[in-house]
Amino acid sequence: MSAKDIRNIVLLGHGGSGKTTLAESMLFMTGGTDRFGKVTDGNTTCDYDAEEIKRNISISLAVAPVKYKNVKINVLDTPGNFDFAGEVLSGIRAAECAVLVCGAKDGLSVGAERAWKMLGNKPRMIFINRTDEENSDYNACFDALKGKFGTAVAPIVAPIIDGSKKVTGIVDLLHNKAYEVKGGKAAECAIPADIADEVETLRAELMEAAAGADEELMEKFFESMELSAADMAKGLKIGVRDGSVCPVLCGSAVTGMGVDMLMKTIVELVPVATDMPAEKAQDESGNEVEVAFDPNGPTAAIVFKTISDQYGKFSMIKVVRGKVTGDMSLYNPATGNTEKLGRLYSMKGKKGEEIKEICCGDIGAIGKMDRVKTGNTLCDAKNVVILEGIEYPAPCYERAIAPKVKQEVEKMGTGLNKLNEEDPTFHVSNNAETHQTVISGTGDIQIDVLCAKLKSRFGVETELSAPRVAYREKIRSKVEKRGRYKKQTGGSGQFGDVVITFEPQNEQEDMIFEEAVFGGSVPKNYFPAVEKGLRKCCLTGVLAGYPVVFLKATLTDGSYHPVDSSDIAFQLAAGLAFKEALPEAKPVLMEPIGELKVTVPDSFVGDVMGDLNKRRGRVMGMNPTGDGETVLEAEVPMAEMMSYAIDLRSMTQSRGTFVFSFVRYEDCPAAAQEKAIAEAKAMAEAE
Repeated sequence: MSAKDIRNIVLLGHGGSGKTTLAESMLFMTGGTDRFGKVTDGNTTCDYDAEEIKRNISISLAVAPVKYKNVKINVLDTPGNFDFAGEVLSGIRAAECAVLVCGAKDGLSVGAERAWKMLGNKPRMIFINRTDEENSDYNACFDALKGKFGTAVAPIVAPIIDGSKKVTGIVDLLHNKAYEVKGGKAAECAIPADIADEVETLRAELMEAAAGADEELMEKFFESMELSAADMAKGLKIGVRDGSVCPVLCGSAVTGMGVDMLMKTIVELVPVATDMPAEKAQDESGNEVEVAFDPNGPTAAIVFKTISDQYGKFSMIKVVRGKVTGDMSLYNPATGNTEKLGRLYSMKGKKGEEIKEICCGDIGAIGKMDRVKTGNTLCDAKNVVILEGIEYPAPCYERAIAPKVKQEVEKMGTGLNKLNEEDPTFHVSNNAETHQTVISGTGDIQIDVLCAKLKSRFGVETELSAPRVAYREKIRSKVEKRGRYKKQTGGSGQFGDVVITFEPQNEQEDMIFEEAVFGGSVPKNYFPAVEKGLRKCCLTGVLAGYPVVFLKATLTDGSYHPVDSSDIAFQLAAGLAFKEALPEAKPVLMEPIGELKVTVPDSFVGDVMGDLNKRRGRVMGMNPTGDGETVLEAEVPMAEMMSYAIDLRSMTQSRGTFVFSFVRYEDCPAAAQEKAIAEAKAMAEAE
């Protein structure tokens, strides 16, 4: 098989629009499966994970190769839930064209809007699904799509609609043929007289769109005001490739209406890999280079997805140049390792069929590549290139995670590392300060799924909680205190005596230690011990046990015993002075402040600003983007941001996005301070 016989498409859209059912319909209609699986029954090809079956939603990217008229269509089914946007980006990276699946009842969904934006300049088409259901309205859905995405949206079918607004058949505008569904099968029929004029109008508009994509076709069209089906297909293919045309089709994934038309359109209009522009890459020295889709060039492939489960580990690849065979050794620039390949597979959901090679432009899998990660390039060692990886969204939702059985901490860590191979969009960190393991991802559903997988695959039950905020403590006044440590234990004793002045400073966060001892009251060799004792005390403040910062400690006086004094005695004496002084030095909590940049549609700006005020946020700026959105810049206490990812979705109908990063510490207001101290005491008692 060559690149010209392969089409790679990714199904995008809102959850519930029917992407998985559409993939299943394409498989069933082409003989790829012997039964039509249903999401609700948990027996579809693409939704095979236990959590997908349990929740009736797609969680991971899945591949379903479809054979249609001697052409292999690699269908990449992606989740519609926004928590799994990383899977969508992986699918977009591997495909040449996207099919946005929209529900005829839903109109313009948020998922379609976000998918359109994520695609950038990638070719796309739209399939309006579920047109045969109650309350469906093809025309309203199409008008909403055209109103949002502009004139590029071009119907290549005209629906045959009955009195209840249900679509009962379609007219292929390209070939000027009509089909109606009878007994679950499409049968050719005459174009209904009541839509004949509309069909002619739409066909003329489609000709214009096709002609506008190519100068030669434009001249031909102006001469005769007519184009053949072949000419229209040629022009539309160019238009799809350069983004000036977005074909719109319709039908029903459940009944199969319009699905054959969709596959035919994919074969006719979707550009093959070798017709696409060269990919941007880097050479070994970091210089920018271009990698053209060349079947005869040195091998280069991108790993766009890793499947790591009970069936083994598979690295899903898209071959950009050359071909991949099982006997090859390919270089991984990210690790510097040369990988000896083994078995190659063509994946259909969870099932892998062993194959001999993966040709240029095709998608396949390599088994047992333990050192290879998603986003890595595999290439010829003599012609090293680094293909563009996948830029995943930054995690924006955090939970503290802990095993229910404390002895399973290590087991939990191993499980999370394994799951991270499969899903690189979540991060795990161990906060030494709060003594918590924190898992950060894109939303609560993603985190819940990860916990469920830890239990089912690795036998570790976990508990989630809000992460502790890493507060700081400081003092606001100057205090001098004596610390005297004396202990007699029979023979030798312990003695240390210090007088220390504590005061606030703004030079550095770390404690500044100085000495101003006169007359040798404390020998110099004990100064380091005093400093060590103070630094140890700074780790645990007197208000709520948080580190003390911006402190200056000056050793001014003291005394010693020529026999009983020791380093440890002076460390303990310094600690006593610290604990005496700080409660009298007007201690105050400092809270971490973060910089927030939230992008929202203009219509939601007021709601978001009101919410930020409730979170004690300070709006620093508003920057319109020019496409109906505004970027709000604000500074917000981190304690107020724990549930912001979920709250923002609720406020903006999932249209808002944000990034948040720590900038500095500030004094905590009295009310917030009391709350933080109470929470710290409660946690200490619980432990």
